[in-house]
Amino acid sequence: MRPDLAGLPADSTEDSSAEIEARHVAGRRSTLVSVVVNIVLTCLQAVAGIVAGSQALIADAAHSLSDLLSDFVVLIAARQSRKGADADHQYGHLRFETAASLALGGLLLAVGGGMLWSAVGKLQHPQVLQPVQPVALWVALAALASKELLFRYMLAVAKRVRSGMLVANAWHARSDAASSLVVALGIGGNMLGYHVLDPVAAVVVGLMVARMGLRFGWDALNDLMDRAADDETVAAIRQTMLATPGVLGLHDLRTRKMGDQVLVDVHLEIDAGLSVAQGHAIAVEARRRTLETHNVLNVMTHVDPVYAHAGQAVDISGPRWG
Repeated sequence: MRPDLAGLPADSTEDSSAEIEARHVAGRRSTLVSVVVNIVLTCLQAVAGIVAGSQALIADAAHSLSDLLSDFVVLIAARQSRKGADADHQYGHLRFETAASLALGGLLLAVGGGMLWSAVGKLQHPQVLQPVQPVALWVALAALASKELLFRYMLAVAKRVRSGMLVANAWHARSDAASSLVVALGIGGNMLGYHVLDPVAAVVVGLMVARMGLRFGWDALNDLMDRAADDETVAAIRQTMLATPGVLGLHDLRTRKMGDQVLVDVHLEIDAGLSVAQGHAIAVEARRRTLETHNVLNVMTHVDPVYAHAGQAVDISGPRWG
């Protein structure tokens, strides 16, 4: 049995293992679907963009290619993050997902920068701009529909398995759907005689991709720096612990992200008149309830003895953390 699950009943441990396996299977299946869609779209958009002379559609093909590369990153990260604890990684490898999200952010930022560089170069030489062939518009609309459907499917799976990395990948698909809409508008404007709108659409796509990459990268970087869980999660964990019989209060509740789960450190205030064994049992129960109720990987508890007088708890544990 894993050390971090020692306080759980056997059936809960089995359910947890089954849930982890289900998350992996669902995530892998959704990512493989995304791989197939992005291979088809990348080839179709690139060929159509070259034949039709559309800078915006070629930029959208580059975005689809970045989606394809990110899918492979997700597949590798999902495989690595499933590894259990070992001597070098005693809390497991869940942060591999966070590192993958950081890599995805950097990839998107680079792709967006490349799009901007190419499109701005075209805008600086408007005399070379040519009318775009109608086939580009049909391909852009087909890509828009495909990416929107893919986004809705991937986001539903990501929420079901509670994977931040899969959520990031799903929103990458949504950003590609939004970029396909911009591309379709730019191509339509070009066909109406406003030739400059095609590279302008490519600029907008580049900005969208770069912004998405910056956001994902920043969020992942903060998680790697031990960012705390959100206030709602912390409040829920606090309430669960305080509802445990025998817990008179708590302080110094600290959390830090570990992939999509949370590590918790807390000082529990227990009646000083109880025996060590009784106080320990109360702390174990508070830990068990937290692990069962919330998406928490491990809880480190410290028991502080307090005297209860007239309904008021008096802490005798000494100075607290800063």
